[in-house]
Amino acid sequence: MTTIKEHDRVVLTADLPGEKLAAGDVGTVVHVHRDGKAFEVEFVSLNGETVAVVTLERAQIRPVERREITHARRVA
Repeated sequence: MTTIKEHDRVVLTADLPGEKLAAGDVGTVVHVHRDGKAFEVEFVSLNGETVAVVTLERAQIRPVERREITHARRVA
């Protein structure tokens, strides 16, 4: 399992409808909790507006992989 650190970009692996986030959204880790068992992740729109800051378990995110690109979608 790859180590995730503060400032790493990560990909959400499950929808979070209450936060208006969808699997595949890319966020930035702003804090690591419990030795990497949970993470505070900020999701930002392309114009720089914070959409959500959420605490996520390791199973809800994955590191960005080589040769992936982002995809734009509107936030409801």
